[in-house]
Amino acid sequence: MNNALIQLLVLAGIAVFLILKLRSVLGTREGFEKPPLADEVKKPVPRGFEVIEGGTDRDITDHAADGSPTARALAAMKQVEPDFSVNTFLQGARGAYEMILMAFERGDIAAIRPFLSQDVYDSFAAAVQAREEQGLTVEANFVGIREMALHDATFDDATREAEVSVRFTGELTTVVRNKAGDVIEGSPTEGKRQRDVWTFARVMGAADPNWQLVATGE
Repeated sequence: MNNALIQLLVLAGIAVFLILKLRSVLGTREGFEKPPLADEVKKPVPRGFEVIEGGTDRDITDHAADGSPTARALAAMKQVEPDFSVNTFLQGARGAYEMILMAFERGDIAAIRPFLSQDVYDSFAAAVQAREEQGLTVEANFVGIREMALHDATFDDATREAEVSVRFTGELTTVVRNKAGDVIEGSPTEGKRQRDVWTFARVMGAADPNWQLVATGE
């Protein structure tokens, strides 16, 4: 045999040896592979989802415990007025708080009359009049709302009147001056925290979309 043929036979022998070795180590696969057993299949991790109908209303449960009297009152409001949104209401309450509070501090409550019940308007007007009779003036600057949360809600099925209470923690600077212009209270540079619980009311389903401030407290 010539050298080329000998080399070819040697290489062929090595190849056969390697194939047999691999078969003994890895095994063989013939035809279609069997599907994995059920317990070997990785089950997909369930992804969170929100039930649209008959499930939890996150617009309510983000602000009140599910099943609480407050949550049930808010749900009743939505039954009468499906477009009612707690989130949208709270956004409006935030703006109303600053507007009404600043109007009261500055003694200009005529502009906010439509947003106040008669009792609240009378109370505000009496306080403003008392300041004027003493010759006091107030300079106020609203810094911002530090905290705000829904406090309570009630709904009267018979009258469809809804009441929603909101807890505010606002920060503002106030300066009270006497007739001579002297500062007798407050500071133009040092802010103060003011905590209030305001209750807004409205008849759900009524044509007038405005809520009125019907009570104030701490």
